[in-house]
Amino acid sequence: MAGVKGAIFDLDGTLLDTDSLWEDIDRAFLARRGIAMPSDYPGAVSSMSFRAAAEYTRARFSLPDAPDALMAEWNEMSRYAYGNTVRLYPGCREYLEEMRRRGIRLAVATDLDRGIAEAALLSNGILGLFDGIVTTAEAGEDKRSPKVFIMASGLLGLSCGECIVYEDLAEAEGVAMSAGFMTMDAASFHSECLCLLSC
Repeated sequence: MAGVKGAIFDLDGTLLDTDSLWEDIDRAFLARRGIAMPSDYPGAVSSMSFRAAAEYTRARFSLPDAPDALMAEWNEMSRYAYGNTVRLYPGCREYLEEMRRRGIRLAVATDLDRGIAEAALLSNGILGLFDGIVTTAEAGEDKRSPKVFIMASGLLGLSCGECIVYEDLAEAEGVAMSAGFMTMDAASFHSECLCLLSC
């Protein structure tokens, strides 16, 4: 990693193993209402905004709850999961600790709410390894814009070219690369983490 002075990490699917998290939340949410989750439901809501998913869910299942109430319930369920059950991919902690030993500064750039992100990092014992967190809500742009990554590098006091971005979404990785960041996809990152554990 010649020239790398800072590393910026996505959380969901990169550091945090959340592959089935939202499907589990959706299943539990519907079960509370005596509804078996249809097989097409997770795919239907996965590409929607939070509010659009709430409106779709309310209409599809004829729920009396207002969209804001549904979103609040999902937030409560996800906050509990991120703070108690979501775990790191194997080797991630060791990888981060090694970067810190090498003097590399660390930041998070995430779509998650700040409180949820901090709860997940704290429950996994790695919050103290990071110099800063930036959320897309704080940036005012999603990851189709490089703003969240640029803000994260600014928190580290580094230029884009001095930082590497770790992402599981190819589109976000491409956006970061076009802004001048070095990048690594999550699959390669997870392989490096496993190698670190076994070497």
